[in-house]
Amino acid sequence: MTDAAATTHEPGPVVKPSPAEGGTHHDHPSELEYVKIAAILAFITAAEVTVYYVKALKGVLAPILIVFSLIKFTMVVLWFMHLRFDSRLFRRLFVTGLGLATFVFTAVLTTFHVWTR
Repeated sequence: MTDAAATTHEPGPVVKPSPAEGGTHHDHPSELEYVKIAAILAFITAAEVTVYYVKALKGVLAPILIVFSLIKFTMVVLWFMHLRFDSRLFRRLFVTGLGLATFVFTAVLTTFHVWTR
């Protein structure tokens, strides 16, 4: 083995992601799409504020606000952080982490008897 052979590095096989998994190229959303998503997020925020002031919903306030928060968080991650264009592996990791976080958050709320107030 010569020094030249020891210093060169032959790359391994190149793995190209399939278009079904997001691939490396995607069409960037238009500005109008971002404005639509922002309007939807603003509407959900207004709904959260409205729900907070409705006295009849005090018993189910925490679950409603958690669902709204999950929807908004998911939309922000999918659109503004471009997860919807990434590999399916990243989406699966995100959903797994979100599910785990939701479980832990629900367990903490249950521990502090938030549901029975």
